[in-house]
Amino acid sequence: MNKKWFSLFMVMIILGSFMFLSCKKKSTKSEPPPEIPSKWTTYNTSNSDLVSNYVVAIVVDHSGNKLFGTYSGVSRFDGSNWSTYDTSNSGLANDTISSIAIDAEYNLWFGTIAGVSRLDDSVWTTYDTSNSGLISNSVTTIAIDSSDAKWFGTMKGVSRYDGSNWTTYNTSNSVLPDNAIFYIAVDAFDNKWFGTHTGGVCKFNGTDWTIYNSSNSGLADNWITSIAIDIDGNKWFGTFGKGVSKFDDSSWVTYDTSNSILPSNYIYTIAADVFGNIWIGIYPDGVIKFDGSEWTEYHCMNSGISCYLVMAIAIDPSGNRWFGTWGGGVSKFEE
Repeated sequence: MNKKWFSLFMVMIILGSFMFLSCKKKSTKSEPPPEIPSKWTTYNTSNSDLVSNYVVAIVVDHSGNKLFGTYSGVSRFDGSNWSTYDTSNSGLANDTISSIAIDAEYNLWFGTIAGVSRLDDSVWTTYDTSNSGLISNSVTTIAIDSSDAKWFGTMKGVSRYDGSNWTTYNTSNSVLPDNAIFYIAVDAFDNKWFGTHTGGVCKFNGTDWTIYNSSNSGLADNWITSIAIDIDGNKWFGTFGKGVSKFDDSSWVTYDTSNSILPSNYIYTIAADVFGNIWIGIYPDGVIKFDGSEWTEYHCMNSGISCYLVMAIAIDPSGNRWFGTWGGGVSKFEE
């Protein structure tokens, strides 16, 4: 496993452990626990067939099924029944899942530490460095553009696959500032936005590259953990230690502990819903909702969300929010 990938894994483990201990300390207060609103439901390995409580990726398919990527495979939930894909019963390359994406033909793509696996109905295909142009087997993130080309972020750059041909971009053949790609997002104009480990954000329109970092823009920090694009086209960049930066293509604003209710500046995931709300998974636990003016915090002491670090967020067609946590399974919120 690449050293940087391993380092990130260890950071998640360590911070997740601190969060767990902090939450346990909270729960020993003498006050009775708050009443849990019925609009919250948590699924974990104790009360469901979720394969693991460590959920790092969530997608909702065209039929409304939820797919949860974990470090023990992938669980699929249709609202009633569960099924699991892992290396023992499928063609999945590895049980350690980093990302999931769905293409225009409804094929599922699973990023793992051993390459990327595609599920086409019941047919599995794995692409890795031995049989394709994928630059690295440590796939950290997947995005799909308007032409249905797949973009795979890795620890050695970005590989693009159009169904026939592979193209790789890295620091040696482009202006990409860092080979460690932690997140990829595609906007309405088909621009690709690459969030990197140490180089900030890189925008690629297919021809030209633009770098945004803490030195040449209002980006708060160069360690990007997540990217979301809202209904107005604003880009939201989560950072590891400096809060969230919003970019409207001309101006920047950063939200952190000094000017918002964010309990910390360590952002793990961001999602934007169709109502214009921004949902932020943050250390040590819980999520923050921002509607553009009002902030709302949901954590394990004031809501039914699982008392663990939120690593993934998805919104289903009914508007339900699904929060994947590091150790606490998945919490569903019917707002």
